[in-house]
Amino acid sequence: MSATSSQVNSESTAYRSALQVIAGVEPRVAAAIGAELADQRESLKLIASENYASPAVLLAMGNWFSDKYAEGTIGRRFYAGCRNVDTVEALAAEHARELFGAPHAYVQPHSGIDANLVAFWAVLAHRIEAPALERAKARQVNDLSEQDWFELRRELGNQRMLGMSLDAGGHLTHGFRPNISGKMFDQRSYGTDPETGLLDYDAVRRTAQEFRPLILVAGYSAYPRLINFRIMREIADEVGATFMVDMAHFAGLVAGKVLTGDFDPVPHAHIVTTTTHKSLRGPRGGMVLCHEDLAEQVDRGCPMVLGGPLPHVMAAKAVALAEARQPEFADYAQRIVDNAQALAEGLNKRGATLVTGGTDNHLVLLDVSGYGLTGRQAEAALLDGGIVTNRNSVPQDPNGAWYTSGIRLGTPALTTRGLGVAEMDEVAALIDAVLRETKPGVTAQGKASKAQHVLDESVASRVAAQAADLLANHPLYPSIDLG
Repeated sequence: MSATSSQVNSESTAYRSALQVIAGVEPRVAAAIGAELADQRESLKLIASENYASPAVLLAMGNWFSDKYAEGTIGRRFYAGCRNVDTVEALAAEHARELFGAPHAYVQPHSGIDANLVAFWAVLAHRIEAPALERAKARQVNDLSEQDWFELRRELGNQRMLGMSLDAGGHLTHGFRPNISGKMFDQRSYGTDPETGLLDYDAVRRTAQEFRPLILVAGYSAYPRLINFRIMREIADEVGATFMVDMAHFAGLVAGKVLTGDFDPVPHAHIVTTTTHKSLRGPRGGMVLCHEDLAEQVDRGCPMVLGGPLPHVMAAKAVALAEARQPEFADYAQRIVDNAQALAEGLNKRGATLVTGGTDNHLVLLDVSGYGLTGRQAEAALLDGGIVTNRNSVPQDPNGAWYTSGIRLGTPALTTRGLGVAEMDEVAALIDAVLRETKPGVTAQGKASKAQHVLDESVASRVAAQAADLLANHPLYPSIDLG
């Protein structure tokens, strides 16, 4: 993230001025914003779902578009005065189509879960609602009789979804009961091979043939290998399911053409969802890609499940997607994978236990039970040493989803900062050093604790200092000097 002197001057001026304006109203907010930049500059960020958006992307969110209501779609708004919103939404959609080779793009979702809800309901509208309207010779749901409406509502609420289990690396929004998706669908999960931790396509096929889902979901938040989307589409076709891929975590690897052929979901899926941050390095938000047969339903995300879109975030999405279309983004995406594999190798050679033994993508899943720790203890101990991670379940996790037995590590953010393969071995050494020196804590009643940990302060300070030295060679936002 090198910067020219002109960038330093212009971007520093922009952010200093912004903080001064904010401080004039609520100085504590301005102070917290400045403190967050300082914290991020000083921490080894290894959260797989986080990254660093460019100054241009960040600035694109702070503008007058925030003041506009723009329900509807391009050229078909429920509010007047949206011509400029139309411009930025059209640009974001254009960049998304070109970047991913998708026939249609919808850039309004506020988050990944919103994108998934739009996709779920687009499929339900296309496959369940539309045939019901045709049978009733009705143009829209308001034209249905009370009895027909009752029957349609019952049918909409009686559909099935099949997705990857949470402990195998799937996501909460893929049909799990605590999430709204689990309340919408009769859901079943496919897992991974208990010996290898790898996805078993034959087992997925058997489950799909037995369960006959309306929607087959692929995608993950903590699976360190690739998915063959061609095979998954074949399974979906065999059982008459709509094939949906949630590529929120690895969208940057698809955009950067690291994942191609059978491993690129866009040519194989009926509908694809993603966030626009994570490995794509844009603003926090969501997006849906689909074929033309689902475009009409997808574009009804508002008012179907969304409220007013966020035009200022869509402007930032357009900037980020434009950045991702530049040749250097492909190099960045490849370095993400190279760094993840180097991190995995560094941990492996120090005796750590990795789920599946390594990685093919941007993340590494470390089973910390070999260190005698829970994921929560490991997460807290690493934070003491200036290493930011998140605890995560491992397959058949005995500690459940709260305490967990794993730590998820990702390389998109550190790759943005310019760290490379050699530095990843140093990062692995720091992680291993902290975990080896950490012991489980005890409760006030003298019982073993799954949450508390004990780490000598001198060890934490030493590791934090080493982490700071490592980061000093790769400054974050070097073009921004807040003085």
